[in-house]
Formats: sequence, C-alpha cells, structure tokens
Amino acid sequence: EQLGPVFIKFGQLLSTRRDLVPIDIADELAKLQDDVSPFPGEIATAIVEAALEQPIAEAFRNFDSSPLASASVAQVHSATLHGGEEVVVKVVRPGIEKVIQDDIALLMTLANLLENSFSDARRLHLPQVVLDYKQTIQGELDMLKEADNTAQLRTHFAGSELLYVPRVHWQWCRNNVLVLERIYGIPVSEVAELKARGVNMRLLAQRGVETFFTQVFVNNFFHADMHPGR
Repeated sequence: EQLGPVFIKFGQLLSTRRDLVPIDIADELAKLQDDVSPFPGEIATAIVEAALEQPIAEAFRNFDSSPLASASVAQVHSATLHGGEEVVVKVVRPGIEKVIQDDIALLMTLANLLENSFSDARRLHLPQVVLDYKQTIQGELDMLKEADNTAQLRTHFAGSELLYVPRVHWQWCRNNVLVLERIYGIPVSEVAELKARGVNMRLLAQRGVETFFTQVFVNNFFHADMHPGR
C-alpha cells in the first residue's frame, strides 16, 4: 500500500495466482482487491460535490461517507437517489494522477537500467511494457470511460441469464465519479458461503467460462480485471 497504486495493482494480480505464492500471502494480498486503507469520507464527499457542482444532499437522498470498499485508484460509497434507487458511488482518490506519474517514472528508470545492464532483459522489451501499463492505468482513472464500458457490457448481456451488469446513472457520472445501480451478491472467492447457500459450484464454473468466452469470441469486448471483490 505504501508503494502506491501501481504496486497495489501488482499485488491484486498476485493474489489471484495461488499457484505462484503461498496461501497465507495470497490471503493478505487479496485485501488489496477492496480493502486498501481508505481516504477520509469527508474528502470523498467534497470530491463528489465539486464534480457535480451541488451539495451532496441535492444529488442524493442519502450518502454514506464510510466507504463500502477501497482499492488502488478509487473507493466506493453507498448512496440512495431521491427517486429511491440504491446506488454505489465510485470516487477517484485525490491526487492519484501525480502518484501514478511518479510510480511510472520509477518503473521506467528500472526498466531502462535493466535493459542497459543485462542483455537477456532486452528480449522482454521492458520500457514498452511500462508504457503499455501506463496507458492502461491512466485509462482506469477516467470514470466516464468506465461508465461507457459498463453500459456497453450491459447491452451485450441484456436479458441474459449468464451475467447481470448494473445500470449506469449517467446524470451523476463525471470523469472522477461513477454512479451505478447497487446490486447484491457473494464474491466468487467466498467458496464456503456459496456452498452454504446451495450454489451448484460446477454450474457456476461453467457459466463463468461461458460468460468470458462469450465476451471474447462473440462480442469481442471483455472485462479484463475480473478479480473477486465487493
């Protein structure tokens, strides 16, 4: 966490590879998926108010300043619209752009150092890898892009029994604020809870594979960050 969002993302990735790291370490790294130390709720409230250009009470009937979950680039708060719909509000961390720029600069320095020092490292094209990652993580900071991707995925699976995608509340979305319909479920990583609820684990696995392959081979548009989380 102290190293910043780029390294948190790496930890999230490692947490899903229990074939590579010991289980106890994977369990700790899994906390990076949605249990990173949050920033203060009053700051989140101020960010939302500034983005929407109105007091929080005018935008939402209720807004919980205590986050539901917190990850590398944003945290999520529960809220209720004045029409009664339950929503979640994703708020980008303040000052995150500068932190990411510094992290990327450090990674680029290390990549160039390795490439210049070890001939074997040149095969890996490390500076290009860092540039690719820079483009990816900068895209994750744009909540309007995430809203558009969510809406497109929802359209692809409209009426499907495989996947339900929450509705985007466009009126309240900005480049640093995303508002989605709130839905409830059990993270796929909570196997004991799923079994206690009588979930057919074989069928769940089959549907998971079918969902992903449908995205890739039918729609040519897929969710590429499917780690379990709240």
